[in-house]
Amino acid sequence: MSRPYGFGVFRVLACAVVTAAICSIGTASAPAAKSADAAVFGGLGTWVDIYDGAVYAAPDRTAQRMAARRIKSVWVETANYGAAVDVVDPVRLGRFVDALHARGIRAVAWYLPGHVKPALDTRRALAMLSFRTPRGGEFDGIALNIESTRLRNVGLRSRRAVALTREVRDASGDVPLAIVPFNPRGLERRPSTWPGFPWAELAESSDAFAPMVYTGGAYTGFDATYGYVTRALRLLRAQAGPDVQIHVAGGVANRLGREELQGFVAAVADDGGTIGVSLYDWMTTEPAAWRELARLSR
Repeated sequence: MSRPYGFGVFRVLACAVVTAAICSIGTASAPAAKSADAAVFGGLGTWVDIYDGAVYAAPDRTAQRMAARRIKSVWVETANYGAAVDVVDPVRLGRFVDALHARGIRAVAWYLPGHVKPALDTRRALAMLSFRTPRGGEFDGIALNIESTRLRNVGLRSRRAVALTREVRDASGDVPLAIVPFNPRGLERRPSTWPGFPWAELAESSDAFAPMVYTGGAYTGFDATYGYVTRALRLLRAQAGPDVQIHVAGGVANRLGREELQGFVAAVADDGGTIGVSLYDWMTTEPAAWRELARLSR
């Protein structure tokens, strides 16, 4: 991500019960069936996190600017594992979601689990489903950002990520669920980051993947960016399934020069199989980047 994630818990008995249930799901339960339409994650998108105070300070103006950019979906962070509450600033968040809906823009909630405290992660993930705005609105889709490596035990980390996904899938009904996974190309280059990343298991219980295919600052030029993004998408399909629905997120937006932006856009256009595209994030995407992305939104 472009910014670091630092910063009541259940009673001891409740935590133990929930934790045991989650671990048993990861080892014994059958995968939850997919049941929602991934189209919610389609089209031109953008990302907002809990640190974007300017967005929440002027929700109507921000939503209007997003509509002018022809944005179809906004991925909005509700919390992360280090936050003090399950939903950060729910009043202002609700006003922002209402402002998006008033302009026909879909709101997708996302949460970053740490995998260290399963009960906490479960509660905060489910809070995305129970959240309601001042006008009674709800999120059009939800996403789990399965990227934290805070839990050093890789096998346990994988089991907990899969268990959380299955539990949220069971609870979400017809609300679409996306996984924000590790960058497939990044894991290919540095497999020790998360050996045996559970692509197939996550795919069984989700409706789409939204990989953060970041190249900004690490790769320069059109060709390097094009090749990196193309390879990442091919790897994702090879590991999660050829028919996986993909919203590809690039960035970090303000670290991409003109050639890198063009390489990213060309790779997505030539791939032809993704359902949506975005750059991380709204606050760092400059006018030149929106002009490039407009080629994909027609």
